[in-house]
Amino acid sequence: MVADMTEFVHLNHGWNADPNAAEPRAEKDGNDLVLGFALNAFAFEGFAEGEMGYLRFHDCSRYRFSSVNDEGWHRGQCRFSGLAPRWGEFYEVTGDFKDTANDIVWIFHTAGAEGQRNFLFYFKDNTFECSARDWSFDQSDRNALIRLSTEK
Repeated sequence: MVADMTEFVHLNHGWNADPNAAEPRAEKDGNDLVLGFALNAFAFEGFAEGEMGYLRFHDCSRYRFSSVNDEGWHRGQCRFSGLAPRWGEFYEVTGDFKDTANDIVWIFHTAGAEGQRNFLFYFKDNTFECSARDWSFDQSDRNALIRLSTEK
């Protein structure tokens, strides 16, 4: 049997993480996982320097961070090197997620992975991955990304 081809759906349109900021943070919120990171105010109008963005991963079953950075990605050290369209973006990965291709341990959050989708976000110095039912901008006043969702 041939494995499904790995494909990437680009999800961050009109925003991105600050390429010079500190590492992102993940925090559990019930069955969800909230990922916080500094936004790139230099490349995207509408954000001030230091503003934070928060993504909510609904019914997150597992997540992990790896130490693969942009240099490692370009050197072929990431399992998606040569497959993912670009470094530094947020994707949904469909098809073969290659989730056993490295020894990075998953942090299991909730039971069951039925109907889960796989997400990947390349940050400055690391890579975030998770499996969840869906994602959205976290509906918090602290989230500068909320402006994007209300402008649509």
